[in-house]
Amino acid sequence: MSAADIDSPRLRSERERLFGPGEDGQVRALVLALARPADWDVLGRVWKGVQDELGWPAPGIAVSGTDACQLWFSLADPLPPAQAHALLECLRQRYLAEVPAHRVELMPSADGARQVPRIPAALGEEAWSAYVAPDLAPVFAETPWLDIPPRAEGQAELLSRLRPISTAECAMLLPEVAERAAAPTAQGSAASAPTVAAPASAFTDPQAFLLQVMNDERVDMALRIEAAKALLGAPARGRATSASGTATSTRKKSAAPEAG
Repeated sequence: MSAADIDSPRLRSERERLFGPGEDGQVRALVLALARPADWDVLGRVWKGVQDELGWPAPGIAVSGTDACQLWFSLADPLPPAQAHALLECLRQRYLAEVPAHRVELMPSADGARQVPRIPAALGEEAWSAYVAPDLAPVFAETPWLDIPPRAEGQAELLSRLRPISTAECAMLLPEVAERAAAPTAQGSAASAPTVAAPASAFTDPQAFLLQVMNDERVDMALRIEAAKALLGAPARGRATSASGTATSTRKKSAAPEAG
């Protein structure tokens, strides 16, 4: 069975909703991968940290089919590959600074040459990449693949639970994102003062950042609205469930229903 056989209208729709590309080579799918080993105790800090500390929606989790566990981030608004890569680099420095660089892969690459892979896909005779549920992620630390093809509907169900990261949420980690989003408004209003993005000060509290963006009259109104929306949906601290939840599944990982 080939990767083309692991498909369904719902799976295609969910992939397009979350990871469909933008125009002119811009991207909406960002992947942070940890390999050799695919240690979920380490990568889980990123999964949990972006929710608890940044207020981001939970990223998707995938096994690469070869040697890595991956976090999949979806952007509501596409970015050029260089800026998308810079956002991932901020995450790496924040959560994985002590991890040797050769164990971490960020996709897309800054030049756009390396793009995110298609998932699910066959990577060997009995090795499939696939999206997996958070409570199953620790099972794949030593063997980050499925033994048999995942079910298309199971994969679609996992993706249906994900939400894209808004521009305001991205800007909490990389203020240049807000500056870039404001640029078209500034260019289109030559007679008025240029649009000013949110101050690039370092914020440790994401809700404080969103409040400042929402209340700053210099910031483009679209960004202020995004900040207000993010605040309305901001999780209470500690909302994210434990990233290192135990799995009682037996070794036949591919049979686990929520692995797809």
